[in-house]
Amino acid sequence: MQVKELTVEQLQTLIRNTVDERLEQYFGDRDQEKEIKESFMQSLLNIREKRLEGRPTIPASEVYKRYNLE
Repeated sequence: MQVKELTVEQLQTLIRNTVDERLEQYFGDRDQEKEIKESFMQSLLNIREKRLEGRPTIPASEVYKRYNLE
């Protein structure tokens, strides 16, 4: 299956899973006590806060157009 054939929900799931995998690779086992740089943690919290505030996102139609997925 090609990206252009994915539904919005499938694309969101793919992105979410990819981010989760990368974070797991970066941080390792979540059960282990590992320290995270304060600046990195703060940037993640800032992103989360902006999302919760409803910051504008790029509509799926715009993503499809930008990447010739129509």
